[in-house]
Amino acid sequence: MIELPVVEKSSDEKVRTAKPNWLRVKLPVGKEYAKVRKIVDENKLHTICESGNCPNMGECWGAGTATFMILGNVCTRSCSFCAVATGRPPEYDQEEPQRVAEAIKTMGVKHAVLTSVNRDELKDRGAEIWYQTVAKTKELSPETTIETLIPDVKGNWDALYRMISAGQEVVSHNMETVERLYRRVRPQAKYQRSLDQTKLTKEYGKRTKSGIMLGLGETEEEVFKAMDDLVEHGLDILTLGQYLQPTKMHIEVAEFIHPDQFEKYKEEGLKRGLKYVESGPLVRSSYHAERHVNVPI
Repeated sequence: MIELPVVEKSSDEKVRTAKPNWLRVKLPVGKEYAKVRKIVDENKLHTICESGNCPNMGECWGAGTATFMILGNVCTRSCSFCAVATGRPPEYDQEEPQRVAEAIKTMGVKHAVLTSVNRDELKDRGAEIWYQTVAKTKELSPETTIETLIPDVKGNWDALYRMISAGQEVVSHNMETVERLYRRVRPQAKYQRSLDQTKLTKEYGKRTKSGIMLGLGETEEEVFKAMDDLVEHGLDILTLGQYLQPTKMHIEVAEFIHPDQFEKYKEEGLKRGLKYVESGPLVRSSYHAERHVNVPI
């Protein structure tokens, strides 16, 4: 089961937030889960499933899929919502693209999802490793479709174009939250810059995707505005899910959003021009990602 956050009640008293019944998930078990676990460990790979404490790891790994995280597991950013370690990353492994490609081939996945930490200290933001990982995966598994969930390149558009030019079918970049909450949630990112990155990706000819966490204190109108901004900047696919506090050191959950409200957001997103909306309490960026590659755009 998911361990939900401790919410501050007063300076000398803490209460554990009641767990809504719609946030219950199964523990990761089964033959396929064990198979994926073995492949990840043997190839010394990182997954956002583990590093991000994803509640869907049991379901996805049990189905034989995983989201691989390249360029290490230490991020140069210090976002207040994220469970990935923050610091100065070690030198990246130039053999990683080959290992990831071989693991994807061994797993026999039809749709692979790749993501990475932010590598702001690198001049190319890690773009060459991104390119090589996608290219080698396509070389070893030509029938496999690929989604790349890429980081903010801090306006280095040459790096962006290199990242997205290796043949992946879907390019995702998460907004994470609404504009008002950016400074608190993503202090080293900029709302408009992420919108611009989506626009340039769409203009390059890629299927575009983004994700927003709910329950951080945003209003309904702010979510609608974010949808409108994303549509204006060429977004095709949006995921909406419930934020869950990974540790006591991270930003608190302001509200647990009811499934009915997630359904309302889905309907509104489609009305506002999005081509596909995946919306629900346990939805994460790569949840049901195999469905997104064939969305008509």
